[in-house]
Formats: sequence, C-alpha cells, structure tokens
Amino acid sequence: MTSSVALAPVVGAAAWRGDALSGKDSWIYQFSDEQVAELERLGRRFVETDPDLRFVTAADYPLDHCASAIAAWGLDVDRGRGFVLARGLRTDLYSDALSAAIYYILGLHMGDPMRQNEMGDLVDHVYATSDKMLDDPGALSAKIRDLLPFHSDSSDIVSLMCLRPAKEGGASCLVSGAEIYNEILRRRPDLAPLLLEPFDWDWRRQDHKAPANTYRSPIVSFVDGVFSMYAGSLYVFTAQDYPEVARLTEAQIEVLKLFDDITYEPGMSLEMDFRPGDIQWLSNYAALHSRTRFIDFPEPQRRRHLLRLWLRREVGRPIAPGFGKNAVVQDRYASREPDADAAATQATGAFETRFKIGIAAAPRMPS
Repeated sequence: MTSSVALAPVVGAAAWRGDALSGKDSWIYQFSDEQVAELERLGRRFVETDPDLRFVTAADYPLDHCASAIAAWGLDVDRGRGFVLARGLRTDLYSDALSAAIYYILGLHMGDPMRQNEMGDLVDHVYATSDKMLDDPGALSAKIRDLLPFHSDSSDIVSLMCLRPAKEGGASCLVSGAEIYNEILRRRPDLAPLLLEPFDWDWRRQDHKAPANTYRSPIVSFVDGVFSMYAGSLYVFTAQDYPEVARLTEAQIEVLKLFDDITYEPGMSLEMDFRPGDIQWLSNYAALHSRTRFIDFPEPQRRRHLLRLWLRREVGRPIAPGFGKNAVVQDRYASREPDADAAATQATGAFETRFKIGIAAAPRMPS
C-alpha cells in the first residue's frame, strides 16, 4: 500500500536526465549477425505458417542466439533506466510482413500482446492518414503529423519498430517519470502527494470507440518502495469537457502545470532519431514518451511508418489498484477458445483477417 516512502526522492537508474544520456550509446543494443540470421529465419517461417496472432506463443518460435539479449532488455526495462533501443535489423531488404513477423516474435518473448483499440488490433501503426492537428477533437495521435506531448500508453511495455522514418522530423523523445517526480518533490513538496490521488482521464479522445467517456487513475503509484508513473495531462484536462466529471481543484491544476513545465525544461528529455529496423522497448511505468512534428514524403509507400506493440509483462511489479488504463485494456483473446473469441471480435466490428500477419502489417486506411 502507499506509504510515507512516496514522499522520498526516487533513486536508481530510472531517475535519469536526457542531457546525461545524450551522446552515449549505453542504451543502444546492436544485433549480431547470428541474431539477425536467427530472426530472419524464424520470421520467414512465421509468414509462411501464418499463425493466428491471438494464440501463437513464444514457445512456438524459440530463440537461442537472442535469448541473452531479451533477458538484458527485460532488466533494463523493469529495473534499469526503463528503455532500450535495439538496432541492426535489415528491414530495407524485408517485406513489411516479414518485418512485422520478426517484431511480433520478439514481442512474444518480451511479454503478451494486448489489444490496442476496440477493433482488437494487436499490431498497430503510427502512420499519418490525416493533416489534423492535435487540438482537433477528431485527431488520433498515431494518425497525424503534429507534435505529441509527453504521455504514457496503456500497457506495461509500449514498443515501436521503425519501418520508414519521416522525410524530416519525427524524433522519438523520452523523459524519466522518476526525475520529474523528484523535481516536483524538491520544489513543491506540498503538491507532490496529489499525484497519488485518482484523476479522471479522457478515454473517448484516445479511442473513439471506447466503451466509456473516462476512466480514473492516479499519476503516481508508490507501492512497496516501487515507483511507477502514468501521465499525460492533455487527457486529464480534456476530461473536464464531460459534465459528469468532477472539476479539478486549483491545487490539482497547479501540480499538473508544474509537472508539464518540468517535463519540457532543457536537459530533461532524451531525443532519438529512428533508423529503419530500430526497435524501442519502453516501460510505461518508468518513462513518458513524445514525438516531434514531422514532414512526410509525398508517396504513401515512403511515409513515416512505425509498428507498435502493447505488451503485458508479468514480473510482479506492485502498482496501486486501478493504476493506468492498463486495467481496462483487453488481453489479446476474449477467451482461450478461438471460435468463441472470433464471435466476440466480430460482434465488436473487428475483422478476423487483422489477426494474420500479412494484413496486420498494413495500416488501416480511412474509409
């Protein structure tokens, strides 16, 4: 349970500053030739076998050469700085289906994929299909080119794989949640406890097919000495548009604004440019992420295109009850029986073909 330890600064590798990591490569993992060959071989088998993405397991595609790398990534994500970038896949030589297959195999070994929307997509796409700006209520952050504010996603791990970078811009930016909290504690210890209390979050703005307008979660969980953060003040403020939501107090508004001010201070965040084949593994409990505004190539096949996985990772991390949107996001199967799950997904308007890698590797285009 939450205790007074929550008012002590967070120490350890998770409390980092971007200006201390920038220019270093300790957070970059380079695949070996043997590892690339193993992943390409298994990826080709995955495409040929074409398993149902809901029911395929890591045991179906065992990794030998990559096993030590995955163990090291897990330590970095769970107990270290909270993220790692894996580099060296030859996606310029692969079909998008093969890239997605390799990515999904690695994802199975890092955790269990989760549905990313009410349509049931297990592999989602960061691919601009609209020129809307983020302040447009109809904009979805993964489908526009605008700058995104720092936020958390709705899983234990959020991962991105770069198929193609932007013509200009589109850098991925990370910031340590623990370091933000430490700064708030240094400057306004009177406001810091408010972060452990529940806030209302705009669910409809994040997913237009969400079953409710809002959900509730604290911003900080501090349980048994383990710090976790779930943030994104944009959706706390837009939740105020719903009349049923309690109004934010002056103190809550003050701590949210202080949170954002600290987040964007020079030196706090780390910026990285994705190369084709790069895979970023990120703990949603440890770091927030954002993206700079970008310019696309005019040809659809050359546009900035990232694949995204949300993963549950069962490592016994203690978190406060109802923490994050993780609690309301579905696992990849509605049931363990394929026929029953097919009926459930069809009833919500999902398409069975999205659970095959060839179709899942292509972004949904607006109708």
